[in-house]
Amino acid sequence: MTAHKYPVNLHQQYHAHVYFDAQTLAFATDLCHQVANKFGLTIGRVHQKLVGPHTKWSCQILFSITDFDELIPWLDEHRDGLSVLVHADTGDDILDHTEYVYWLGEPVEIDLSGL
Repeated sequence: MTAHKYPVNLHQQYHAHVYFDAQTLAFATDLCHQVANKFGLTIGRVHQKLVGPHTKWSCQILFSITDFDELIPWLDEHRDGLSVLVHADTGDDILDHTEYVYWLGEPVEIDLSGL
């Protein structure tokens, strides 16, 4: 198994995608709402379908360089085994989902074919 990179705060804007399934839906929904309430961040819909390049159900969290250092350790501590994709939001979808990708937990396959 290939080692993955822990998130590093190098960019101005980021997305985090919390991945879940039917068994972890309630926990993931609560986790995302906790992030919104605790950090004042925008969260997307809790998608119970595949959206974009994501190969599992997901919820997106939008955050910036100023939120990173507080959010990422908190999210890592509270994710309870869920995989979380953290990537830069530079406007280049390919680079953002390949070069500027970090993981909390086990990596999940990303489908780049639609980017």
